[in-house]
Amino acid sequence: MARLSYERCAAARAQVPEAPLWAKANAMPAAPKLKLSAEGFDIIAECKLHSPSMGDLSGNTSDVESRVNAYGAGGAAAVSVLTEPTRFGGSLNHLVQASNALSPLLVPTMRKDFLVEPYQVMEGRVAGATGILVIARMLDQSRITALLDCAAMLNMFVLIEAFDEADITIINEVLQSRKEHSETILVGLNCRDLQTLKVNVERFAELVELLPDGYPKVAESGVNNTDDVRRIVELGYQVALIGTTLMNSADPRASAGELLVAGREAALKRTDG
Repeated sequence: MARLSYERCAAARAQVPEAPLWAKANAMPAAPKLKLSAEGFDIIAECKLHSPSMGDLSGNTSDVESRVNAYGAGGAAAVSVLTEPTRFGGSLNHLVQASNALSPLLVPTMRKDFLVEPYQVMEGRVAGATGILVIARMLDQSRITALLDCAAMLNMFVLIEAFDEADITIINEVLQSRKEHSETILVGLNCRDLQTLKVNVERFAELVELLPDGYPKVAESGVNNTDDVRRIVELGYQVALIGTTLMNSADPRASAGELLVAGREAALKRTDG
């Protein structure tokens, strides 16, 4: 996936050089910023039309705009939009559509892709996103830093993602060196095994204490119902990124709302306790 991402980036740069893209990214009108609730739990809802593990996910989706509008109306703090074309059926145009649809609701979008170069961060901003995903597993620390720096300059939030203890070590080292930076970073733990594509929800409990303090903790994959939401909140996660469950819902607004209520009730109990 990283190799294909480099190839797509090179092809895009051949069409639009970096300097004019940077200028365009900086000239973009203001877009909604990420705001997490004081109630202690939020959802990043995901729009993806295909998944390598689950196959076609478009059965309940007539169009991107309707799907993301339902997420926003259901209370999502942000919407993650897959732009990877070969395995996830995504495109930058989906991100444009989602960003335009959600702007009136003041809900930000996040570009979710296998990003490898700052050029792709600029692409995301030009498409209307105010957030990006950074996958620590794929990159050395210098490349992670380059993506974070570009996002910070464009006032974009970052979800930096780990899959295991080694990834978390890298993230901790990178973030330790950025204490003086003014930026919005969330740290996610994805409990899916990249080799088998199977979900191991026990990782949420096993690794949560290793995640860096001072950054919202995001549980990714394996959050399918209200019981799952309550469990991750009890473990200390403040955000859940939920994709397949919401994509498979015929009423994504109601589904998002139910998950959100369950998470905030659990967060209140955790605080009281």
